[in-house]
Amino acid sequence: MTEVAEMEAALSLERFARYVAWAGGDRTRALELYTLNTQLSEALYTPLQVLELALRNRVHTIMSAAHGERWFEADGLLQAPHQREQVETALAELAKDRKEPLPGRVVAALTFSFWTAMVSPAYEDLWRSTLHAIAVKPDGKKLSRKQLSRPLTPIRILRNRIAHHEPILHWDLRKHHAGMQEVTFWLSPPAARWCARVDRFPAVFPADGYRLAVDTEEEA
Repeated sequence: MTEVAEMEAALSLERFARYVAWAGGDRTRALELYTLNTQLSEALYTPLQVLELALRNRVHTIMSAAHGERWFEADGLLQAPHQREQVETALAELAKDRKEPLPGRVVAALTFSFWTAMVSPAYEDLWRSTLHAIAVKPDGKKLSRKQLSRPLTPIRILRNRIAHHEPILHWDLRKHHAGMQEVTFWLSPPAARWCARVDRFPAVFPADGYRLAVDTEEEA
């Protein structure tokens, strides 16, 4: 059995079928595309991680200053049901593990979707009064909530696809990588500069790009 056939069996016909279609039926090329998808997913982990941490820490810092370190428990402050559920789950897990529910521990347990929700339309008033302080443009000008939330939506979806080992080659990865860099710089210039030094995506992304024979799923 060839390596391609072995990998096709290991990955499942359904999962490998997307790459075969993209390769125009060439299974050797399909495995090459699968390999590239894996390598790019790995390379994007660093800028995604830095962005998520920068967003989390900026929101927590600004909200703590305005509403106290346990702002996530304040009555009526969290607007999305899934956010309240995440906080309750985090507190329950800490209690189960007999750990003190320190603010930092709770915050660390909340997912990227919690933090991106903090710049959703439901938080427009809070953005104007408080949350606008989490980010600033390089020229010192303030950002609107929409300017920050707009690139975060596809980045969050891309992050979830990577986390679930899904195909991402049909996405405009260079555009979203640039978006990650820009948003991180708005949130934390030091974190953005560090990320730029260790970020492997520019080296992994093929210099001449890549071609897909077909595309059956539109980018979000």
